[in-house]
Amino acid sequence: MTTTTALATPARPQRTGAVQGLVRATLRLHRSALWFWLLLIAVAAGVLLWMYGWGADAAFAEFVRKGCAGGNLSDSCDYSGPAQARYDTANTISGGLISFVPLLTALWAGTSLIGRELENGTAQLAWTQSVSPARWLAAKLAVPAALLTAGTLVLVLLHRLAWGAHTELFHGMGIRHWYDESTYVANGTLAPAYALLGLAVGALTGLVVQRSMAASGGTFFAFMALVYVISSLRPQLWPVKTLTSKDDYPDYIGMVVGDGALTSTGKHISDPICVVDTQCLADHDVVGFYRDYHPSSHFWPLQLMETGVVLAVAAAVTAAAFWLLRRRTG
Repeated sequence: MTTTTALATPARPQRTGAVQGLVRATLRLHRSALWFWLLLIAVAAGVLLWMYGWGADAAFAEFVRKGCAGGNLSDSCDYSGPAQARYDTANTISGGLISFVPLLTALWAGTSLIGRELENGTAQLAWTQSVSPARWLAAKLAVPAALLTAGTLVLVLLHRLAWGAHTELFHGMGIRHWYDESTYVANGTLAPAYALLGLAVGALTGLVVQRSMAASGGTFFAFMALVYVISSLRPQLWPVKTLTSKDDYPDYIGMVVGDGALTSTGKHISDPICVVDTQCLADHDVVGFYRDYHPSSHFWPLQLMETGVVLAVAAAVTAAAFWLLRRRTG
């Protein structure tokens, strides 16, 4: 009786072995993409570490020699020396690499990860074995999702390390702000969130099109449209602060959301462009000017709110991919 029962119930080890086999097969089949991802991480990490150490030391020494440190700006501060130019180039490269990861992920997922396997019939072959379509797709998404999340988090931490250690240099050079697109994405939780969104969009597009080359175009436009819509909502994800001034617009001190004129009742209106025409100002009841903005203290509230939106969209797109696969495979 005991022997019969033991022989009749070895289902869990088989499922575990199948999952492990899927993970190994995914890594082996897409090893070129894995090596590319590791190389990209190594290059970006090397650039960021250079920025944190030798690059920043040389740029700041040049910054001090020109008399620009401590807020003492001179005419020479408007021009970058060779050390500062190299530092700025490195910053552009590192931020650009991190910002392009989601798009590269979406294109790879749509063409190679999903589209090519459906086009070549390897996915259908796997489904005839011990692997269900749902488990096949789960493994296809889980393995790159784990690698993407781990890699982008490493790059984000290094980017924040370099950015936070040399804020005086960034402000003095006047070329980077916390709300600039590449800097904003690379300095927080949005980098891994958008990478996961790219993976989900690519997978869904690959399932819809089932052709690798056709999926690349569809993935590009679908992902870029989603990014545009979500990023356009960014200023509205947290309440703004408002500065007012009687004679002119307040200074730019953060992410500007909107500005205009103030009436005597406190109403915000569009600037009638009266300049110094007092009669024009009186006709429009303009008594001052306002500027709505996000200060640097709003970085994390905005970052976390947008991250939540991105992850929610990624979850919805992933659910749509599983629904589509289930409907097509029965």
